[in-house]
Amino acid sequence: MSAPHDPIDTVVVGRIGRPHGVRGDVTVEVRTDDPDLRFVPGAVLRTDPADRGPITITRVHWHGTTLLLGLEGGDGQPIDSREAAEAVRNTELLVDVADLPEIEDPDSFYDHQLVGLAARLPDGSALGEVTAVRHEAQDLLVVRRPGAPDALIPFVSAIVPTVDLAGGFVVVDPPEGLLEL
Repeated sequence: MSAPHDPIDTVVVGRIGRPHGVRGDVTVEVRTDDPDLRFVPGAVLRTDPADRGPITITRVHWHGTTLLLGLEGGDGQPIDSREAAEAVRNTELLVDVADLPEIEDPDSFYDHQLVGLAARLPDGSALGEVTAVRHEAQDLLVVRRPGAPDALIPFVSAIVPTVDLAGGFVVVDPPEGLLEL
């Protein structure tokens, strides 16, 4: 049994999906804003489960909006059949946080920077903890609240006016009724 990745040291940039064709190509659920930087031939990615990697990308191809990759496994063997591709299905592809480029926009954040922050109301009272970031029609912070259902908070400056990474918190100024949804 492999140990899970340490979410503080790594970030998930993709998850291997179903095989595509018979040469061992796999579909990838992309979880990065810059797939053309992350998924290039020769790139080496850590994996979860760890015993499936590291994985080296050998081929990259876009099939419409679906990313297809050719891979070489952690044992140095090419993943060159449908069966070998099926064996790595649902593997998360990881990069070290230290390898992420700096974000120049002071109002932009990586998901891993937000997860774990305390969520406070404008008066300083505790709301809960940010447990995830969802990227849907708009970005949403998932806030776990003690004794209440998780809250989905639109991650816009009008509702989340303060993100204090050094202080470990975000301020949530919800419009009336948002926390009752």
